[in-house]
Amino acid sequence: MGYLIFITGGARSGKSTYAEKLAKRSGKSVVYIATAIAFDDGMKDRIARHKEQRPGNWKTIEQYKGFETMKEEPAFKNAEIVLFDCLTVMTTNNMLDFPVDYDNCSMDQVAEIEEAIKIEVESLLDVCKDKILIVVSNEVGLGLVPAYKLGSYFRDIAGRMNQLVASCADEAYFTVSGIPMKLK
Repeated sequence: MGYLIFITGGARSGKSTYAEKLAKRSGKSVVYIATAIAFDDGMKDRIARHKEQRPGNWKTIEQYKGFETMKEEPAFKNAEIVLFDCLTVMTTNNMLDFPVDYDNCSMDQVAEIEEAIKIEVESLLDVCKDKILIVVSNEVGLGLVPAYKLGSYFRDIAGRMNQLVASCADEAYFTVSGIPMKLK
């Protein structure tokens, strides 16, 4: 039987660091699911920093969709803990995979995209149901309302994916300034 830990917080709040601390402290074998794509120098630097802070014995799978294929990965099969970082980047990448003009699309198209992302999230949860799964995500509901449609759709979809994972979680944390606060 698996166990789900959900960690959320704002940008640079310490959520990834806390997730990594929990995984390290367990002493169990870890596979890190990295969802980011190195599309510019800033993201390349961010990815490099994340890699540097992870223990060398952790295996990494770079993937943001099609999680059922992980079952065949030796790194996944052998891991006791899956650290998934992060849900909001996964949501972004999936949204951008759709050939949609978000300024002019219909609400039906947005609903279809959200449903496809929800299916990916449910697939991740299902694939990891027999492991300890630590999911990191950004809290998107504390900031300004985005002034553009893509940002607004992203906030809404990411918020609902956070709610989905949090509702399934055995434990949930909110991080602020490097301090985790237990929610559940």
